Amino acid sequence: MDLIFMLTRDDQTVEDCLEVLEHIAPLNLGHIGFKDAGVSRHTLRELIRRIKSLPATCYLELVSLDAADCVASAELAVEFGVDCLLGGVGAEQIQRRLDKTRVAYFPFPGIPEGHPTRLRGSAERVAEDCRRFEQLGCQGVDLLAFRAVEAAPLSLVRAARAALCGRLIVAGSIDSPGRLAELSALGVSAFTVGTAAFEGTFSARHGLLRSQLKKILDACR
Repeated sequence: MDLIFMLTRDDQTVEDCLEVLEHIAPLNLGHIGFKDAGVSRHTLRELIRRIKSLPATCYLELVSLDAADCVASAELAVEFGVDCLLGGVGAEQIQRRLDKTRVAYFPFPGIPEGHPTRLRGSAERVAEDCRRFEQLGCQGVDLLAFRAVEAAPLSLVRAARAALCGRLIVAGSIDSPGRLAELSALGVSAFTVGTAAFEGTFSARHGLLRSQLKKILDACR
């Protein structure tokens, strides 16, 4: 199960993301992401360049729940050379834009709403969306399981895993070794961590960001 470290806090890319990236570079993380909000396009372009030079796989997660904004961010992902695009709404339009590009797309199954984003929808709805997204050509999904407000989080994970052939990424509120163990047992491919690492909630007795990430990597193993 892969750790995707997000250079984000409270659903925005941290303003000092370039400095943070330099700080964590010795960890040799293979998967690093950020949101399309919080910093300028110039900073995003430079951030993507530096992530890819590590080298690491580069992930951009969509914040907006407006379909037109999400398509615009998909255009940015193509222009700047992002490897993977996560989340958003309007999967049909986004995947159509990404066809014949090298950008892999992992949309949100279920019904994302609000800010910070919550997830509505049953396990049946999540499974239906997973199947539909793969038929569109998506490489998998980005599931906000622990942001669910209408279903048990792990029931959504089970439904998504059973419905998918591709990668299942779980995002949001993953803040303990126990939660990671649950996800691994259910066949999750990857998970994102941002705020939990920055705030030190994953390992309460370690104060440095690199120490938090080391503990998360240890838990993955």
